[in-house]
Amino acid sequence: MDVEKLKAILGALQGTDVTRLDWADGQEHLALRLGHPPVSAVAQAAPVPAQSAPAQAGPPASALHAPPPKAAESEKKTFTVNSPFVGTFYRSASPDTPSFVELGSVVKKGQVLCIVEAMKLMNEIEAEQPGRLLELLIQNGSPVEYGEPLFRFEPV
Repeated sequence: MDVEKLKAILGALQGTDVTRLDWADGQEHLALRLGHPPVSAVAQAAPVPAQSAPAQAGPPASALHAPPPKAAESEKKTFTVNSPFVGTFYRSASPDTPSFVELGSVVKKGQVLCIVEAMKLMNEIEAEQPGRLLELLIQNGSPVEYGEPLFRFEPV
Protein backbone atom coordinates (compact mmCIF):
# COMPACT_ATOMS: atom_id res chain seq x y z
CA MET A 1 0.00 0.00 0.00
CA ASP A 2 1.19 3.49 -0.83
CA VAL A 3 2.29 5.38 2.30
CA GLU A 4 0.64 8.58 1.05
CA LYS A 5 -2.67 6.72 0.59
CA LEU A 6 -2.38 5.39 4.14
CA LYS A 7 -1.64 8.89 5.48
CA ALA A 8 -4.70 10.22 3.64
CA ILE A 9 -6.92 7.51 5.18
CA LEU A 10 -5.59 8.19 8.68
CA GLY A 11 -5.99 11.94 8.17
CA ALA A 12 -9.62 11.47 7.11
CA LEU A 13 -10.32 9.50 10.29
CA GLN A 14 -8.73 12.07 12.64
CA GLY A 15 -11.33 13.77 14.84
CA THR A 16 -13.99 11.12 14.18
CA ASP A 17 -15.49 8.52 16.51
CA VAL A 18 -14.32 5.69 14.24
CA THR A 19 -12.07 3.25 16.10
CA ARG A 20 -12.06 0.39 13.60
CA LEU A 21 -11.77 0.29 9.81
CA ASP A 22 -11.58 -2.72 7.49
CA TRP A 23 -10.77 -1.83 3.86
CA ALA A 24 -10.03 -3.95 0.79
CA ASP A 25 -9.07 -2.93 -2.75
CA GLY A 26 -8.12 -5.80 -5.01
CA GLN A 27 -5.19 -7.57 -3.40
CA GLU A 28 -4.73 -4.85 -0.76
CA HIS A 29 -6.41 -5.25 2.63
CA LEU A 30 -6.17 -2.85 5.55
CA ALA A 31 -7.52 -3.34 9.08
CA LEU A 32 -7.07 -0.41 11.48
CA ARG A 33 -7.95 0.09 15.12
CA LEU A 34 -7.51 3.74 16.09
CA GLY A 35 -7.29 5.64 19.36
CA HIS A 36 -8.03 4.23 22.72
CA PRO A 37 -10.19 1.15 22.96
CA PRO A 38 -13.87 2.05 23.25
CA VAL A 39 -15.31 2.54 26.70
CA SER A 40 -16.23 -0.85 28.08
CA ALA A 41 -19.39 -2.11 26.43
CA VAL A 42 -20.26 -3.92 29.60
CA ALA A 43 -22.42 -1.81 31.88
CA GLN A 44 -22.02 -2.65 35.52
CA ALA A 45 -24.27 -1.53 38.34
CA ALA A 46 -22.44 0.71 40.77
CA PRO A 47 -23.81 2.20 43.96
CA VAL A 48 -24.51 5.90 43.79
CA PRO A 49 -22.98 7.76 46.73
CA ALA A 50 -25.51 9.47 48.96
CA GLN A 51 -25.31 13.24 48.99
CA SER A 52 -25.49 15.10 52.25
CA ALA A 53 -28.69 17.08 52.61
CA PRO A 54 -30.56 18.88 55.36
CA ALA A 55 -32.11 16.54 57.95
CA GLN A 56 -35.68 17.33 56.88
CA ALA A 57 -35.06 16.41 53.19
CA GLY A 58 -34.90 12.89 51.76
CA PRO A 59 -35.98 9.50 53.08
CA PRO A 60 -35.50 8.47 56.69
CA ALA A 61 -32.12 6.95 57.52
CA SER A 62 -33.69 3.49 57.92
CA ALA A 63 -34.81 3.60 54.26
CA LEU A 64 -31.21 4.12 53.11
CA HIS A 65 -30.24 0.70 54.43
CA ALA A 66 -33.25 -1.19 53.11
CA PRO A 67 -32.48 -4.21 50.92
CA PRO A 68 -32.65 -3.49 47.17
CA PRO A 69 -35.78 -4.58 45.32
CA LYS A 70 -35.79 -7.93 43.49
CA ALA A 71 -35.49 -6.23 40.07
CA ALA A 72 -32.16 -4.68 41.07
CA GLU A 73 -30.87 -8.09 42.14
CA SER A 74 -31.67 -9.58 38.74
CA GLU A 75 -30.01 -6.58 37.03
CA LYS A 76 -26.76 -7.34 38.88
CA LYS A 77 -26.78 -10.84 37.40
CA THR A 78 -26.95 -9.45 33.85
CA PHE A 79 -24.87 -7.12 31.74
CA THR A 80 -25.55 -4.97 28.72
CA VAL A 81 -23.57 -4.37 25.56
CA ASN A 82 -23.73 -0.71 24.60
CA SER A 83 -23.05 1.08 21.34
CA PRO A 84 -19.54 2.55 21.19
CA PHE A 85 -20.66 4.85 18.33
CA VAL A 86 -23.45 7.05 17.11
CA GLY A 87 -24.79 5.32 14.03
CA THR A 88 -27.28 2.79 12.66
CA PHE A 89 -27.72 -0.63 14.30
CA TYR A 90 -27.82 -3.79 12.16
CA ARG A 91 -28.32 -7.33 13.48
CA SER A 92 -26.77 -8.97 10.39
CA ALA A 93 -24.12 -8.25 7.75
CA SER A 94 -26.76 -7.80 5.04
CA PRO A 95 -30.55 -8.04 4.76
CA ASP A 96 -30.37 -11.55 3.25
CA THR A 97 -28.05 -13.08 5.88
CA PRO A 98 -29.06 -14.41 9.31
CA SER A 99 -28.63 -12.31 12.44
CA PHE A 100 -25.30 -12.60 14.26
CA VAL A 101 -27.12 -13.60 17.49
CA GLU A 102 -30.65 -14.67 18.43
CA LEU A 103 -32.50 -14.65 21.76
CA GLY A 104 -31.15 -17.47 23.91
CA SER A 105 -27.87 -17.68 21.97
CA VAL A 106 -24.72 -18.23 23.99
CA VAL A 107 -21.87 -16.04 22.75
CA LYS A 108 -18.14 -16.28 23.28
CA LYS A 109 -15.77 -13.42 24.03
CA GLY A 110 -14.85 -11.76 20.72
CA GLN A 111 -17.91 -13.06 18.85
CA VAL A 112 -19.56 -10.48 16.56
CA LEU A 113 -22.95 -9.40 17.94
CA CYS A 114 -24.02 -6.72 15.47
CA ILE A 115 -22.85 -3.92 13.21
CA VAL A 116 -23.11 -0.21 13.89
CA GLU A 117 -22.73 1.85 10.73
CA ALA A 118 -21.02 5.17 11.44
CA MET A 119 -20.05 7.58 8.68
CA LYS A 120 -20.51 4.91 5.96
CA LEU A 121 -18.20 2.50 7.84
CA MET A 122 -19.51 -0.81 9.11
CA ASN A 123 -18.17 -1.40 12.64
CA GLU A 124 -18.53 -4.89 14.09
CA ILE A 125 -19.45 -4.89 17.78
CA GLU A 126 -17.96 -7.89 19.58
CA ALA A 127 -18.80 -9.54 22.88
CA GLU A 128 -16.37 -8.57 25.64
CA GLN A 129 -17.34 -11.56 27.76
CA PRO A 130 -19.32 -14.77 27.29
CA GLY A 131 -23.05 -14.72 27.96
CA ARG A 132 -26.57 -15.83 26.99
CA LEU A 133 -28.68 -13.26 25.11
CA LEU A 134 -31.73 -12.41 27.21
CA GLU A 135 -33.06 -9.31 25.50
CA LEU A 136 -32.70 -7.33 22.26
CA LEU A 137 -32.96 -3.68 23.27
CA ILE A 138 -32.99 -2.01 19.83
CA GLN A 139 -34.76 -2.64 16.51
CA ASN A 140 -32.78 -3.60 13.41
CA GLY A 141 -32.04 -0.52 11.27
CA SER A 142 -32.66 1.91 14.14
CA PRO A 143 -30.38 4.84 14.93
CA VAL A 144 -28.31 4.44 18.10
CA GLU A 145 -26.52 6.91 20.34
CA TYR A 146 -23.12 6.56 21.99
CA GLY A 147 -23.48 4.34 25.08
CA GLU A 148 -27.04 3.22 24.23
CA PRO A 149 -27.74 -0.36 25.42
CA LEU A 150 -28.11 -2.82 22.51
CA PHE A 151 -28.34 -6.24 24.19
CA ARG A 152 -28.83 -7.65 27.70
CA PHE A 153 -26.96 -10.86 28.57
CA GLU A 154 -26.56 -13.16 31.55
CA PRO A 155 -23.03 -14.35 32.22
CA VAL A 156 -22.26 -17.99 31.47
